[in-house]
Amino acid sequence: MYRQMSIEPIDYLMIGHITRDETPEGPRLGGTSTFSSLMAKALGLRVGLVTSWGTDLPLGPLSEIPIINLPAEHSTTFENITTPEGRIQTIFHVANSIDLNLIPEQWLSASIVHLGPVAQEVEPAMVRHLSNSLIGTTPQGWLRTWDDDGQVVPTEWPEASFVLSNVGATVISSEDLGFDESRIEEMAIASRVLAVTDSSDGVRLYWNGDVRRFRPPTVNELDTTGAGDIFAAAFFYRLYTTRDPWEAARFAVQLAAVSVTREGLDGIPTQDEIQECMTEVL
Repeated sequence: MYRQMSIEPIDYLMIGHITRDETPEGPRLGGTSTFSSLMAKALGLRVGLVTSWGTDLPLGPLSEIPIINLPAEHSTTFENITTPEGRIQTIFHVANSIDLNLIPEQWLSASIVHLGPVAQEVEPAMVRHLSNSLIGTTPQGWLRTWDDDGQVVPTEWPEASFVLSNVGATVISSEDLGFDESRIEEMAIASRVLAVTDSSDGVRLYWNGDVRRFRPPTVNELDTTGAGDIFAAAFFYRLYTTRDPWEAARFAVQLAAVSVTREGLDGIPTQDEIQECMTEVL
């Protein structure tokens, strides 16, 4: 096992694969773990990341975050192609599964735990052992599988009710659910708090039998990669600090909008942008 930096107490525990994303400009770091970890760090939180990847790309800005890595022969590797009929996603490699044994004991007491699977890699039963934290999840990786050619397709999620009822908040995109409103309603019923991102339409938030929509400001959209993961980290942080899902959604949708105005990891909001968004929602 590869451990980067010493094991110190943290505020935000991120669990999931760092990915290698194949793009026309070449491979780059990706995955929920990458974007959400960097967003949490930008918010001033002490972040720890538990992952499995093949060390086949430089860590870049992630090198400043303590990482527990179960080494893999290859990082989980995706290619995403946008077509008029929707996104075609292919998976070429999958790194190792992640279970509770990989997490240092000091990190189990983190205030916020974010379960962010991208390829079925996070053990769902982990939620039983994290009850002292605000557990947030972005379950897209539990909702997908792939065929022999690596083409990613939707799949059933047998543990859905168990996980959703045992975490504090869930963030999912309508695209990850195939824009199936019946599945969204089922998840809303099972969840304590459910945020459904709808691209440029913002987010729908389901809480306490109510649903409200939060629309983003108008911006010049350049790259939407990672926007949902940035929203999730900001949402979980603000939910933990305020205990108000509506306020958390207002804050997070502003930061997600900022992120799409730049490309890739450059979309992580700056301290000034965070402070401006904080002021706007108060």
